[in-house]
Amino acid sequence: MTGATGFVGGATLSAALAQGYAVQALTRREQPPRDGVTWVRGALSDHAALEAMCDGADAVLHIAGATNAPNRAGFEAGNVDAVLNMIAAAKACGVKRFVHVSSLAARRPQLSIYGETKLAGERLVATSMLDWTAVRPPAVYGPGDGEMLELFKMARRGLVFLPPRGRFSAIHVDDLARLLVALIPAGEQCIGDIYEADDGVDGGWSHRSFARAIGKAVGRSIETFSVPAPLLLAGGYIDRLVRRSGAKLTPDRARYFAHPDWTVDTGKRPPRALWTPQIDTREGLAETADWYRSEGWL
Repeated sequence: MTGATGFVGGATLSAALAQGYAVQALTRREQPPRDGVTWVRGALSDHAALEAMCDGADAVLHIAGATNAPNRAGFEAGNVDAVLNMIAAAKACGVKRFVHVSSLAARRPQLSIYGETKLAGERLVATSMLDWTAVRPPAVYGPGDGEMLELFKMARRGLVFLPPRGRFSAIHVDDLARLLVALIPAGEQCIGDIYEADDGVDGGWSHRSFARAIGKAVGRSIETFSVPAPLLLAGGYIDRLVRRSGAKLTPDRARYFAHPDWTVDTGKRPPRALWTPQIDTREGLAETADWYRSEGWL
C-alpha cells in the first residue's frame, strides 16, 4: 500500500487491518510499530523500496499521489512517474491485482495539471496488463482531513467564501476506505472498471447547501459568498506569489474549483453487491467537527 501515512491511506490501512489483512506499507519516515503492518522505508521514486513493498503481496493499493504541487514537474512526479514505478514493481514481483486511486478531476483534464496528470496515470494503469480497477473519489472529508478544515473554520466565524455556484459530490473517508479494501479480492466483474463513488446523494450538493451543513455541524447559522471565477483565479496567482511552494490556492486549483459540476456519474458507481455508502454526510460532518475540536484544530 502506498499513501498509508496520509488521510485516505491511513483510513484504508485501518480498514484493511480490521478485515484481517497483513499490510506492507511504504513510508518516507520511521513509523511506530503497528500490529499487522510491515513498514517499508522509501519513496515512490525508490524502485528497490517499491519492490520490497510488493514482495509476496496479493494486491497493490496505490493511494499516494500529488493533489497540490508548485509546478507541472511536481504533478508529473506524483501522478505519472509514481504510477509507472508502481506498475513496474507489481510486475517485477508477480502481483496481478492493482487498485488505483485517481480523482474526478481526470474527467476534465483540460482544466488543471492535476486532472491532466491523474488521467495520464489512469491510462498507464489501463494499459498495464494487470488486473486493475480505478476509483475516482469526489471531495473526501472526515476526521484527520486538512483540506476542508478551512471551511469549518469559516463556518464557525459565520461567513463562508465559496467557489462560483456549482455542485459536487462528497464521500466520507471511511466509506472510501471500505470500498478500496472491498476491491482487493474483487472478481472479474471489477477488472478494467473505473468507479465514481460518493455518499449516495443523487445530484450531489450545491456549494451553499454543503456549507450550511458544515455550519450546522459547528453549531452556527452562516452566510455564504460565492467568489467569481476571475477573482478566484486571481487569488490563486496571489497565493502562489506570496506563499510560493506553500500556496494552498494555486491557479491550477482555482481553475479546478471554478468548474460548476464535480458530481459523480451515477452509472459509474460501484456495484451495490460490492459496496454502498454507510455514512450520512450530515452525520459525518458533525463527527468531523467533533474530531477537529478534540484535536484543537477548530
